[in-house]
Amino acid sequence: MNSNTITNGIIKAIAIITGVLLLLYFLYKIQSVIAYVAISIVIALIGGPIIRFLKRKLKFPNALAVITTLLLFLGILAGIISMFIPLIIKQGENLSLLNIEALQINIEYFLNKINDYFLTHNIDILNELKNANLFKNVKAIPDLLNAVIGTIGNLSIGLFSVIFITFFLMKDTQIMENSLYVLVNNKNEQKLKNSLTSINHLLSRYFIGLVLQITIIFIIYTTFLLIFGIENAIVIAFLCALLNLIPYVGPIIGGILMLFLTMSNNLANDFQTEILPTTIYVMVGYIFAQLIDNFFSQPLIFSNSVKSHPLEIFLIIVIGGILFGITGMIIAVPTYTAIKVILKAFLPDNKIVKLMTKDL
Repeated sequence: MNSNTITNGIIKAIAIITGVLLLLYFLYKIQSVIAYVAISIVIALIGGPIIRFLKRKLKFPNALAVITTLLLFLGILAGIISMFIPLIIKQGENLSLLNIEALQINIEYFLNKINDYFLTHNIDILNELKNANLFKNVKAIPDLLNAVIGTIGNLSIGLFSVIFITFFLMKDTQIMENSLYVLVNNKNEQKLKNSLTSINHLLSRYFIGLVLQITIIFIIYTTFLLIFGIENAIVIAFLCALLNLIPYVGPIIGGILMLFLTMSNNLANDFQTEILPTTIYVMVGYIFAQLIDNFFSQPLIFSNSVKSHPLEIFLIIVIGGILFGITGMIIAVPTYTAIKVILKAFLPDNKIVKLMTKDL
């Protein structure tokens, strides 16, 4: 092996690494667009059977069937949003009835009790809190408001983008498939077609698994909230269950939200005898639901739907989160499943691919 061969090999390796890094950076920059397309594909997959029903049974023209399906989805979205209006109104009424002085006295009482316990271990919690500069970030409030306004604007743009992309994916069902065929030669078209069929099947199973997972969590949440007489229990349970669609981060946000809504639901009652015990019991139910989800629902549903080991799923979600944030965590499993199917079709003899796809 001469020096030219070694030099060419090094240059080639550097070029490949640079290309991969640039591709990852490009994907990172357009992650919002990737999210819009991914959401649109999911909606298009779900809406496919509805469009076929409207065209075959009711003899709708293609464009009318697509528009009708989109309006149906928008109606469902509007219905879901309208479910939360009574919850928001109720929370506003609860906060208006809040006895600030009584709540402050109760909180101070419990803080003093906690501090007395730690003082026996030579730890002065209250003194540490007094020394802490808790208001040093007050100037960040205007920035927070600007961020909220920006988020609302981004959601509006996102909704319009998803509707626009979904319409054309539904209207021209072959548009994405035909664009992918351009990337391969005629000899590999059949392999790609088989891969797309397998991906469609596995992702359909995956999304059905997601619905089943959310349904199980929703039932458990609703049961505990109804047992302890929390108003708007179904709406709260539905919202917290939806947050579980965000792996690992969603359950934390859902737990904080359920804690706040449970406490605010009982603000008219005594803190020590009513608010605190009820909140603790509800949170025990929340933790129970998460344990059921983490140790039974997710491993069984996801491993069976996408034919991947639970450890694989965990690592892929973590990597997706590191690279692309929450968006990456949500799309990690579907993307990984699609990559596995394509690798199996085009590199069936590779040892690594064989190991990755042995259950497909």
